[in-house]
Formats: sequence, C-alpha cells, structure tokens
Amino acid sequence: MNTLFDKIWDAHTVKTIAEGTCVLYIDRQYIHEVTSPQAFAGIKKRGVGVFRPSQITASPDHNVPTLNQHLPPADPLSVSQLEALATNCRENDIEIFAVGTPRNGIVHVVGPEVGLTQPGMTIVCGDSHTSTHGAMGAVAFGVGTSEVEMVLASQCIMQTKPRSMRINIEGELKKGVCSKDIILHIISRLGTGGGTGYFVEFAGSAIRSLSMEARMTICNMSIEMGARGGMIAPDELTFEYLKGRPYAPSGAEWDAAVERWKTLKSDSDAVFDREEYFDASEIEPMVTYGTNPGMGVPVNGHIPHVEEIEESSRASFEKALDYMGFKAGEKMAGKKIDYVFLGSCTNGRIEDLRLFASYVKGHKKHPSVTAWIVPGSRQVARMAREEGIEETLREAGFEMREPGCSACLAMNGDTIPQGAYCLSTSNRNFEGRQGVGARTILCGPLVAAAAAISGEITIPEV
Repeated sequence: MNTLFDKIWDAHTVKTIAEGTCVLYIDRQYIHEVTSPQAFAGIKKRGVGVFRPSQITASPDHNVPTLNQHLPPADPLSVSQLEALATNCRENDIEIFAVGTPRNGIVHVVGPEVGLTQPGMTIVCGDSHTSTHGAMGAVAFGVGTSEVEMVLASQCIMQTKPRSMRINIEGELKKGVCSKDIILHIISRLGTGGGTGYFVEFAGSAIRSLSMEARMTICNMSIEMGARGGMIAPDELTFEYLKGRPYAPSGAEWDAAVERWKTLKSDSDAVFDREEYFDASEIEPMVTYGTNPGMGVPVNGHIPHVEEIEESSRASFEKALDYMGFKAGEKMAGKKIDYVFLGSCTNGRIEDLRLFASYVKGHKKHPSVTAWIVPGSRQVARMAREEGIEETLREAGFEMREPGCSACLAMNGDTIPQGAYCLSTSNRNFEGRQGVGARTILCGPLVAAAAAISGEITIPEV
C-alpha cells in the first residue's frame, strides 16, 4: 500500500525525531555558484570538511554569460561567485563541470544528461527547480543555503515528510500541445498554492506517452503549484534514456540497477492524501497573462473578467493586469511581443530546440522580435550543431547563444528592458523576474516559435 514517494523516502530515512521530522540521507547534491559560497564558508568556520565529496557535483550556470563565455562576466559579484565555486570545489575534491568544458550547463539539465540522476535517489540542490530530477523516478527538491551546508557536512538533511498527491492525466493530447502546456493547464486549475505541503506524483496515460525531456518540464514546474517536488515513476523509457550515459551503471551493475528500478512504482492499492484528475484532450496551447504561473489561459482564450475571480484575489488580479498592461476580458491571441526566450531548466533541452527549429524552418523571424535561443548545456549546443538545428535557426534569422540560465532570472546580463513583453519558455513570471519592469508571458516552445515568426501571440499551426 505504499506510494512511490513513500518507498524512496522511507528507504532513505536514517531516523525520525520529534514531531515527524526526519533525518534523510541524500544520495546526490548538485551545487552552483549562487547558493554554495556561504555553505562552504559555514563548514570552514565550523572546522568540518565535506563528508562525501564524490556524491556532490558542481556546474556554474546562473551567472554565466551566454555571449563570449571565454571572457569573465561584466558583473564583479558574478566573477566573485564563480571564482568561489571553483576554489571550493578544488579545495574539497568536488567534481565541477567548469564553464566552457563539454559537460557544463544548467545544473538541472546536466544531471540527467550525464546519468548522475538515477531512479530511486534522493537529490537536493540550492535551487527550487531541483524537482526536475523527479522525472527520473527520484525524490528531488530544492533546499536553502543552510541545508546545502548540512548536506556538505553530513550527507544528510532534516526534513518533515510531505503529504502525497497524485495528479492523473488520462487520454490523448491534441496536436501541437506540449508538456509545458500540460503543466501550465494544471497550475491554472489548481493555483499556485494547490500543491502546498505535498509531494506530487504525475501519472496517467498522457504522462506515460511523454518523452523523458517532456517529463522533466512537468516535474520542473511542480514547484510553481506550491508542491515540495514532483516525480514520475521510472519505466522502460527511463532506462533507455539512461543506458550508456557517462555516470550510469554499466555491465552487470546496469542489469542489477534496472531490476531495482523496476520496483519503483506506487502499489496498485496505494492511498494518496489527495488525487486530482485531468482529461488530456481538454488541454490547449497555453500562455500566462499575469504575474504568477497560475494566471494562465489557452492561447485562443481570454483574460478572465473580474467577476470570474474569487473576491479575495481580485486586488492581486487587478494589480497583475496593471503591471502587465492588460485588461480583463481581453483576448491573448494577437497581442504584440518584443522578445522571445527559448531556454532555462524548463525548456532548454535538445527536444525543445528541435521543436522550435522544426516550426521556424522555412520562415523568417519577425523583424520587431528579439529572440534569445539558449541551450541548456554544452551537450545540447553540440547536438544542435550536429543535427543542423543551429543552421536552421540561422537561416530563419535566429542566433543560438551559449549555455546558461540566461533570461530566466536575468542574473547574467540577459535582461528584458522595462515595459517590454517577453514570451518566455522559462518557469516564473513575477514582477521583475526577467529585468526591472519586464513583462513575462510564459509559454511552451511551439507557442514561442509561432510568436517569433508572427510578432504576436499566435496559435501554433501544426
């Protein structure tokens, strides 16, 4: 009667202490340059070392420029953080995928693609979108800097066990609907607090039909509905994805691992604290209109009227519309956009670039649109070149930049100007997320591609 989440969590619980708090063993910690310096300073001050450096991997990503990566960032703070990460990894014998090296990239893109993320693991990182790794059948969640320090020192963390939720998406998706549309649809229905206190398992025939990269997009944005994390049970597709990757098991160890991984699923009689059901055929290409990911509608839909909003939320609804320069009841299709951003740990994988490139092939970028196409890793960039994606983009008037978090959070100079509209495949759209006064509209790669060609929010024709 156990859920997949229960099986992994309970197997990693070292001890349960007062009021349900658990000492949880962590199989892998990912670190980057923003949330790790203070954690390393903390263990140094306490006179303790890194307990198990072989279970920690670093990849600088947040502050890394996406143009001229052979040069230092222009921001002195970014330089300082990147240098601190390199020094801390060197002094503590931690493997780092340094900027410019073949395995560098966004930490949540790199982990799965090199095979470090595996089913049944517990994984943490000082970054909320660590939930991405749950697509591999892992319990993965973001932690604060003090908890990064805790894991560095002990390979354990103190956590209260979340409740369990299963979100079932059954049926067949319409043509032109991608995984980003699925998760934006779910959040628009459940709200940004709909998953608060829960760890979510995504299940159902529509989920099982998705590629591994599409599953990562869905788990990535489970955080945007307030959940502690999201996960999907591993299956043959998962095993095929992992096989032969640099850090995945091989030979007899691979065979043994797959046998273990096959047991990682919720029992047929497992009881969840909450279950939700969605019909895949009802999901449309989505965009957001406000300043949180729950403020989403179909591309061919309209912004809600004030009376459609709960009375307690009307003030924040009106504030969001004022910031975005929109009005209640307006249609989203046809709205002019200034920027398009394809990338981030949500949609910066090779599949996302393939989707975007397949749509723009034979067309030209609209002259009024500035487009930033940012691979999630060096490997994604290499594959894009080898597959002719970069050439397709170039012929359509686009430029592929170098890997990094880029305009997702605007820490590396890739900022959207004040008042400009950016159709973005990233995960957050709060005020100023992409730059002071920037107006972010979240969407998937196909909607972004259609808008990059037309210059306005457009239903993708596929």
